[in-house]
Amino acid sequence: MKIAIVGAGAIGGYLGARLARSGQDLTFIARRDNLLAINARGMRLVLPDGSEEVALPGPTLRALEDPIEAGPQDVVLLTVKAHQVRDLLPALRGLFGPRTMVVTMINGVPWWYFHRLPGPFEGRSLQSLDPDGALAAQIEPERVVGGIVYPAAELVAPGVVKVVEGNRFTLGELDGSRSERLEALSQALMAAGFKCPVSRDIRSEIWVKLWGNLSFNPISALTHATLQDICHFPPTRELAAQMMREAQAVGEKLGVAFKVGLEQRIAGAEAVGAHKTSMLLDVEHGRALELEALVGAVLELGRITDTATPTIAAVYALTRLLAATLQAQGARLAPQGI
Repeated sequence: MKIAIVGAGAIGGYLGARLARSGQDLTFIARRDNLLAINARGMRLVLPDGSEEVALPGPTLRALEDPIEAGPQDVVLLTVKAHQVRDLLPALRGLFGPRTMVVTMINGVPWWYFHRLPGPFEGRSLQSLDPDGALAAQIEPERVVGGIVYPAAELVAPGVVKVVEGNRFTLGELDGSRSERLEALSQALMAAGFKCPVSRDIRSEIWVKLWGNLSFNPISALTHATLQDICHFPPTRELAAQMMREAQAVGEKLGVAFKVGLEQRIAGAEAVGAHKTSMLLDVEHGRALELEALVGAVLELGRITDTATPTIAAVYALTRLLAATLQAQGARLAPQGI
């Protein structure tokens, strides 16, 4: 199977290294130092127990900057931030053949949320994510497969990924079918050492992950606190819980089944420990924040379903101001020594 990973960061590196080691024909779409490191030394994983795995450059592993140079693939795994996908168009189409499957392994609400969703909202677009319809036009809905990322990992150096915990990735067709292409990809991921269940209700699975991300990510960005800190401090634990209650009301109006209780979801985040969220790391490194997919889109879904989301709106406003300040000043915010 020819697989391209667009975004050779923490999650992309984790996936790509193991898929290459399992014998898949793997191409990273990467840039700058990461591109050079992968082609020179491959992709190295530092696992939670301190052991290492290395996928060396060669017949089953390479890195390219231009998607067009890679040519058509069987599978494209999108592991970039949600706001970065638009910047990849139209070059991303260089990876597409007639039957190429595009798997969105991206946090938050996906731009395709209403595509192939039976009911009154079918085909509706989300202005917060795809205001001009470019994503829907250039990445046809029939190509798209939903993916959910559960592991926590960090790119600690070019071509080096530290895996904090987890090895599960859930996949699902937008219409809930259990297709042959999905089964084939699931088998390939399991052969590479991952848990990869196939869901018939990928949107409900997305909401379980989103439920935590929409609260813990912006709270951590504003406070510089880890997941453990947020959960152990009663005021921020309750703030997260209130945001999650509002989000659950939105999701349920969209037909989402929350199979995990709110306190259970918070306990899951707490169990990760002193882990910095991706949004906090972006603040510390002066990168653009993944705010619309994680929070802004939930507010838009609240408006669509006529659901009040005052707490989410307040935290969104504060985090958006933080993002605007960082961008205007070209700054990063981190404790001394980071």
